[in-house]
Amino acid sequence: MNKILGTVTGIYAPSLDSLVSKPLEYATVKVGGFEEDERHFGVMKKAGPRETQYKKGTIIFNYRQVSVVSLEELEVIATTLKVPEIKPEWLGANIAVSGIPNLTLLPPTSRLYFPGEATLVVFGENYPCRYPGEVIQEQYPDIPSLDSHFVKAAMHKRGFVGFVEREGMIRPGEEVRGEIPNRYVEK
Repeated sequence: MNKILGTVTGIYAPSLDSLVSKPLEYATVKVGGFEEDERHFGVMKKAGPRETQYKKGTIIFNYRQVSVVSLEELEVIATTLKVPEIKPEWLGANIAVSGIPNLTLLPPTSRLYFPGEATLVVFGENYPCRYPGEVIQEQYPDIPSLDSHFVKAAMHKRGFVGFVEREGMIRPGEEVRGEIPNRYVEK
């Protein structure tokens, strides 16, 4: 296993009425996601536009229980869009971290371990869509076309989605330890 280290810089939960996440002091992590996340919590979910192999509404496993972003990657997106900053909560993120290079491209089945016993498993890249672009556009109304440029600017930089393997707590300021499976590590 290839080991990685980073720091939790923020914890968030979106509500049903908004993509924008609200900051939390800590997260109670259960199998199914963050208890505080009204939008994504649950072991199962209804198939939507991302799961084209199923009829819309089909009940499937919820591989999008949590969304994790990198502050360093958000800085790259902001620079590309020529805006002062992109906040994790504007993307509907659950966790923001720093110090993990290429977080978005962590391979599937990589794991993140937190001191409060929670373990998250990477499912895959959280591909950018227009909805966070619309939120960013609202923040910078004087800069045209941010909503349409966001998708290209955030490709391979919007973080990953995953699911909970072990329940526990996650708090800002904690160290996060990660492991990349050997099959993905260059020898």
